[in-house]
Amino acid sequence: MAADLEALEIILHLLLPCEDKNVPYVFEGSKQALGRACGASGPVVACSATIEEGSQLKQQIQSIQQSIERLLV
Repeated sequence: MAADLEALEIILHLLLPCEDKNVPYVFEGSKQALGRACGASGPVVACSATIEEGSQLKQQIQSIQQSIERLLV
């Protein structure tokens, strides 16, 4: 989620379910940087990564998830 939002209520409704279900999340410094990381041409306020069985990205996503979880400790 982007940390430089002018209106935090845009993403506040995402935080409570994440907390309730132990879904890790982090804040990125800017909407522009998050947009670039997502391959979007403009700013992005929130994104998610999911794992599909058989995905070639499963190992990378699990590694990123573990890194995020270490940041939360």
